[in-house]
Amino acid sequence: MTLRRAVASLRASYARNSRRNARPRLLLLLVAATGLLGACGTGAKTAADSPGTAPTVAVVTVQRKDLTSALSIASEFEPYQEIDVYAKVSGYVQKLYVDWGTRVHKGDLLALLEIPELEQQIQHDQAALQTAREELNRAQSAYNVTHLTYERLAGVQKTRPELISQQDIDVAQGKDLEANAAASAAQQELLAAKAALDKDKTLYGYARMTAPFDGVVTQMHAYTGALLPAGTSSNIGNSALCHLAQNDVLRLVIPVPERAVPSVHLGESVTVEVSGLNRSFKGEVARISDQIDLGTRTMHTEVDVPNRKYDLVPGMYATVELPLQAVQNALTVPAQAVQRLGEGRGSVLVVGPDNRIEKRDVALGLDDSRETEVTSGLQEGERVVFGEQAQFKPGELVSPTAVTPSASGGN
Repeated sequence: MTLRRAVASLRASYARNSRRNARPRLLLLLVAATGLLGACGTGAKTAADSPGTAPTVAVVTVQRKDLTSALSIASEFEPYQEIDVYAKVSGYVQKLYVDWGTRVHKGDLLALLEIPELEQQIQHDQAALQTAREELNRAQSAYNVTHLTYERLAGVQKTRPELISQQDIDVAQGKDLEANAAASAAQQELLAAKAALDKDKTLYGYARMTAPFDGVVTQMHAYTGALLPAGTSSNIGNSALCHLAQNDVLRLVIPVPERAVPSVHLGESVTVEVSGLNRSFKGEVARISDQIDLGTRTMHTEVDVPNRKYDLVPGMYATVELPLQAVQNALTVPAQAVQRLGEGRGSVLVVGPDNRIEKRDVALGLDDSRETEVTSGLQEGERVVFGEQAQFKPGELVSPTAVTPSASGGN
């Protein structure tokens, strides 16, 4: 505006000035000012269209990949099984073989109990068994005698009936039956005595407290000299010897949302991420309840994770990746390249062959949080803007730079 006013002023001065020597100088100034205005306009246009001043934009190429969507659920490890080890019979801890953290195998001796009352009962049972044997021998001998007498009398009566009366035969038969009953009773007494001895010996066998499965002693409740009561429902509590947990296989109990239930299958392999160790482990869907909890709208699901090296500890937090859907050879772009507009819809900024921005609507499919499937709107090999898109406008000339999502902060 200043230059235009200067030119107008010069023209007015030229009209008012009638002297001939001033006319050439005014004409020269007018021409110079007009040239300056033209030069300024031309320079501004050139700078705007110069490729060297176009903003740099990160682009990625539309590619085909196999996509798999997964559901991440956080949980914590639990022992495969765990129990409190109680004494079957009451006794004192005579010798202890385990302590906190002791790893044992099935059948290993945990503790040896001293049970003096049961030892005396076993001695009593042995004496009763011996008495029952002797009584059975006497009864059997008596039965043999009476039975032989009855058979002889019966034989004589058949050959010489006049020598033996029927009354003598009846008395002999009665004694034979009585002796047989006595022998049978003695046999039952022997069996009862043997059963009592076997029972008490079995109970005394529980003085050897052994591990029911391979595991780790995670807690100790009693030590040498402590009295362990018999583990009945009326006195359970801290009366156990120890707490035993099987940790070579751990469980992850996860509540699967209702929408994901159809995608969960027994025996399916899953990935388990343990942030505390910065490692991932392989697990397997081992148990499902096959029922939706009406309160939480989830299904009880358990994943078994092998832990043979005991790297994992019960109580650690972990995240389970449950695979839900899969698409083979899908046309994909990074999730950071898509601006979502609603369910199944979005837009991308495409950099054309002339390096100008084009905004394009696309239809979206499967999303695995890193890559997004594009079902229509893009072609394989096209370039799309990666990252922030608000700073670019359709038709704008840009300087594209190819990047990869991992190199530019993508997941």
